[in-house]
Amino acid sequence: MSISTENALKLLEGAEAKIARERAVVGLDGFVDSIIRIVDKRQADGTATHIEKISKWAERVDAAAGKSTKFELSVQQLKLGGNGPIMAHALINFGLPLTCVGNMGFPDLHAIFQPMKKECSVITVADASYTDAIEFEDGKIMLSRQDSARDVTWETLQRVIGKEKLLALFDQATFIALNNWTALPGMSDIWRQMQAEICPKLSPLAAGRRRKIFFDIADPEFRLKEDVAMAMDLVGRFQKWFDVTLGLNQKESEEVCEALGISSVGTTREDILKRAGLLQAKLGVEGMVVHATKYAIAASATGSAIAEGPYDPRPVISTGAGDHFNAGYCLGFMLGGELEQRLQLGVSTSGYYVRTAKSPTIDNLRKFLQEYS
Repeated sequence: MSISTENALKLLEGAEAKIARERAVVGLDGFVDSIIRIVDKRQADGTATHIEKISKWAERVDAAAGKSTKFELSVQQLKLGGNGPIMAHALINFGLPLTCVGNMGFPDLHAIFQPMKKECSVITVADASYTDAIEFEDGKIMLSRQDSARDVTWETLQRVIGKEKLLALFDQATFIALNNWTALPGMSDIWRQMQAEICPKLSPLAAGRRRKIFFDIADPEFRLKEDVAMAMDLVGRFQKWFDVTLGLNQKESEEVCEALGISSVGTTREDILKRAGLLQAKLGVEGMVVHATKYAIAASATGSAIAEGPYDPRPVISTGAGDHFNAGYCLGFMLGGELEQRLQLGVSTSGYYVRTAKSPTIDNLRKFLQEYS
């Protein structure tokens, strides 16, 4: 067993009792996800093979130019989606008491989210969005319908939840995750209003603790660079009241660097380690995390760390893997772990999920760490 695994397991000692004492708010999106494979060949007996590589599908699409073609979509699973709800579901499995807020159906909660009501508090403020997640062995293509996400605004939160309850919700939380900035046009204004109306009124935590907050902006390629830069400035400003962590995948880290005017090229571990450090220093946040397919990297003002992931070339599911990484990392964050411990819990949570299509409990995580160390 590696020292990294031993340290992660040590952090999980008594973790169930510790995490049960925390309180969280997670949001603010909500999607209904269809997990889809594209049929390659359908046999006479009804069985089918699927297109395994994105490049193979691209070739078939390209060959249809000037003609026409058809693809059969095989829905493998219908599940709750959105960066907030998926991360919330993973954190619930760790035993974290939380409130999940987002656009999950309105005025009634969409049926796909109904089971969450048995496990946590759910506040829905607008109709759900929808994603067709087309999965391949080497990645996925996400096709989203998210017009309803425009209704997630500061005004909507205040109207549906109420001003005083909204303040109380954040005041009672020791951990907050505000995810999917890209899909929510009103998110920057929500952050700005929080900094003006919520953060200055938060009561101090006991024993000099600071609240923790996590951000996953989720694929900013579709937003203007100046808007990305503005959002990153707002993320950095939260450090006044919280220990802030920003989580990005490899592609997102490149896009954020470009928006901020940070010169950062290359795809090696060393390149990404440097990029994480540059972003952390630029934003002034407590932690900067970049997760790639086979490993993850984190940087803080005092150092950096890397954790190799238990990579699976044939995942059962990949949609939601990043959200599960975030949940595992934030479990370590809440438990007071060092960067390497947080990363190890992140890659292990994701590794368990892609192999089983299930969110692990803390005990599942212990056993997985021991098995794949």
